[in-house]
Amino acid sequence: MEKQKKVEWILRIAIFGTFLGHGIFAIMIKQSWIPYFTSIGFSESTAIFLLPIIGMIDVLVAISVLVKPIRAVLIYATIWAFATALIRPISGDPIWDFVERSANWGAPLALLFLKNIPKNFKEFFN
Repeated sequence: MEKQKKVEWILRIAIFGTFLGHGIFAIMIKQSWIPYFTSIGFSESTAIFLLPIIGMIDVLVAISVLVKPIRAVLIYATIWAFATALIRPISGDPIWDFVERSANWGAPLALLFLKNIPKNFKEFFN
């Protein structure tokens, strides 16, 4: 296997682990995540309603990236992971909580670059 393919698989596995783990926690309605929602104006009941939905999406992203990394999914994964890392200092956690999660959005971004940034609409779904 060539070096680039090995790197791609390492990134795919890392993204899979990140999104599967976060997805399962969200499905389980991890209580410590509720303040991230309430800090940006959502009610606790809305957070409890949304967490399992977000969790299922995260699990689908995890499986999708492992099976066939589609650029649109990698773009979503990058933006979502960046946003969820950024919500921590926004909600009052230290900036280091964001810094610590750099790999969560860096891995899908790196894989996107390996797969090439889409140049047209059709390439988003290859």
